[in-house]
Amino acid sequence: MRDRSHLMTTYAEPAVTFVEGRGSVLIDDAGTEYLDFLGGLAVVSLGHARPEVTQAIEEQAGRLTHVSNLFANDVGPQVADLLDSLLRQATGQSGRIFFCNSGAEANECALKLARRASPGRFKVVSTADSFHGRTLATLAATGQPEKQVAFAPMPEGFSSVPFGDLKALAEELENEDVAAVIIEGIQAEGGVNVPHDGYLSEVSALCREHGTLLILDEVQTGLARTGDWFSFQHDHIAPDIVTLAKALGNGVPVGACWARDEVAAAFEPGDHGSTFGGQPLAMAAALATVSTMIEIDAPRLAGEAGEVLRAGLLDLPGVISVRGRGLLLGAVLDAPVAREVAAGALSAGLVLNAVRPDVLRLTPPLTVSADEIRRALTILSVELEATRAQGASR
Repeated sequence: MRDRSHLMTTYAEPAVTFVEGRGSVLIDDAGTEYLDFLGGLAVVSLGHARPEVTQAIEEQAGRLTHVSNLFANDVGPQVADLLDSLLRQATGQSGRIFFCNSGAEANECALKLARRASPGRFKVVSTADSFHGRTLATLAATGQPEKQVAFAPMPEGFSSVPFGDLKALAEELENEDVAAVIIEGIQAEGGVNVPHDGYLSEVSALCREHGTLLILDEVQTGLARTGDWFSFQHDHIAPDIVTLAKALGNGVPVGACWARDEVAAAFEPGDHGSTFGGQPLAMAAALATVSTMIEIDAPRLAGEAGEVLRAGLLDLPGVISVRGRGLLLGAVLDAPVAREVAAGALSAGLVLNAVRPDVLRLTPPLTVSADEIRRALTILSVELEATRAQGASR
């Protein structure tokens, strides 16, 4: 591993250095292969080094990489049209898109737009255990106080209510000063928490009743991950604003904030911007990624593979339940040993992670094969047994 002493210590010391990948396989600097069931945190949905994306990046890099948003490029509008088409089918509403570089930036855009489109209102309500980013505003919207303590005081105008608690949300909205509610269709970083049936529909209804905008954070759940193009489709609702990122560029940094036409119109030139947002190179990757997802029917692949993976996880020792949808799954363990199991799995050639002391998150590429799922389950079974045996011997 190369010397990392000149990097800020914002991340824990890594156990492995990866240098190559193909499909669902990663290769480290010693030539060891691993099954990637984390997918770069649900980013590499088409698998590593997907040929269509690689070719698009290579061709665009040979033509034009960047011009700034003072000028137009010919790729961004194509991606916007494609994404709006998917969102129009999902919501029944046409909209407009702002491109940026990450999920946090997409959510930052959504928060600013909500205030701009809601004169006299400024508050944003989120849910406990949510995760919306690490900028100061998106951190303030994140319902995890332990992540905020070191950076207090937080920006004003943010509050959180328990996930699933409609009464608490209704009480927050009674003041009529809330510009928006921001919520995830599934709380991925919070432990792969799935809302109870009807919850998002009731949240949407409350927002309409109080004239409050509804922001769906689809940064991790969006673009086929849950078995539909967007997680909110499971509840048949039409949010006002939708944020996307992780899977959008299959590894190239791309984020997007979509808003229905009437809301998007609140922004005027100069209200918001991003130097690298929508640049030709990133847009070429996004265009190839989304086009390929459509071509291979990525939601169907995620749904089918997710059923196989879910069933296999439920058969493993120490797994008491499986949360999530499609290929965003959380295996809930009977003891708080998720970190130990994830570390053991990595040593055995399987990449996944612990999002809670008792929850393992699995977000493999949507193109993962049945054979790769079987191999991953075998490794995980061995590691779960070993961890349980160690616990019993103490």
